[in-house]
Amino acid sequence: MNREEKEYPRILRLEETGSTNNYLREYIQKERLPEGSVVITENQTAGRGQIGNTWESEPGANLTFSVVLYPTCIKANRQFIISQITSLSVKETLDNYTQGITVKWPNDIYWNDKKICGMLIENDLSGQYMYCSVIGIGLNINQEKFTGPAPNPVSLFQITGKKYDREEIFDRFLRIFYGYYLALLEEKEDEIKNAYRSALYRGEGYYAYRDNNGLFEAQVYGIEPMGHILLQLHNGEIRRYAFKEVSYK
Repeated sequence: MNREEKEYPRILRLEETGSTNNYLREYIQKERLPEGSVVITENQTAGRGQIGNTWESEPGANLTFSVVLYPTCIKANRQFIISQITSLSVKETLDNYTQGITVKWPNDIYWNDKKICGMLIENDLSGQYMYCSVIGIGLNINQEKFTGPAPNPVSLFQITGKKYDREEIFDRFLRIFYGYYLALLEEKEDEIKNAYRSALYRGEGYYAYRDNNGLFEAQVYGIEPMGHILLQLHNGEIRRYAFKEVSYK
């Protein structure tokens, strides 16, 4: 992936692991993997989401994997661009199989009002620049029912009534993802940001939100490079929120 990198990405396939992010992070501490390499497992027993959330995935039914990048040209204060290219890659992959896919800020993938994909992106920094990014993805493909505490999960099977070749979807995602990463390295950041803005869940119009002060109505005004969302109230006031400081109602 890096323009000076001659090695091809590797795909490490595991029958079972606790967390693909943990496995990949521990692996690269011992041995550097080529950029774009992937750890994928049939059964992730302790999948992690944002802020300590867990991720339910039936063994052999879905896609659970992590990718490593070394985006050393990206400044630390622009690191949210990695989340944007990943979210867009998942959305555009799923667009080939169903309609109604959007990106719920910051990086959940939704079908209508249900969550079909979650991700955990862990960035390591070196000074003012990024050093390493480990991107964990849980994508619901063929799971028929969910029994965990998550309020609104959905799978591609539940949406369409069809079973899918997970390897085909995985390959499609990687092609799109590598393409977006190359676009980032070619400094096409504005195009990526515009595509992300256009893909947002409830991205147009006023909707109800809740913060520490209670309910209010607002529309999405913009997304900052560090990932903060800007919401505009009816009276024109702009409010700025980090992840978990505001929620959709």
